[in-house]
Amino acid sequence: MAHPPAKPADHSEDPRLIRLTEICLRLPEVVREYNGDHAAFRVRKKTVAYFLDNHHGDGIVSIVCKVLPGGNTALVKAKPAKFYIPTYLGPRGWAAMRLDIGEIDWDEVTRLVVGSYQLVAPKRLADLTV
Repeated sequence: MAHPPAKPADHSEDPRLIRLTEICLRLPEVVREYNGDHAAFRVRKKTVAYFLDNHHGDGIVSIVCKVLPGGNTALVKAKPAKFYIPTYLGPRGWAAMRLDIGEIDWDEVTRLVVGSYQLVAPKRLADLTV
């Protein structure tokens, strides 16, 4: 399935955002919206993931994704240095993974993004990722 062309990467962009963009745009019909300090990845107007850089002055760089019910608290409990409950979105089943500490496990990021996609995308599209 053809994807719309991605916005060319601005070489001043954070390399973590560039890598995340590559992961997200491989999913059917995902597009990226970027406003300078954060990016949203959407499929048909539904958000799959956010890239946050110093959101509300918190000093954190992270990715925020939808997870299964209770998944956000389970991730935080298992790896509290890496995961946190994001403000506003956490109570609605979203989890944040820090990208500013230690080495990034891009396979883990990919699993988080694909899982979020499967939860928010229309079933026909979500089934293409299984």
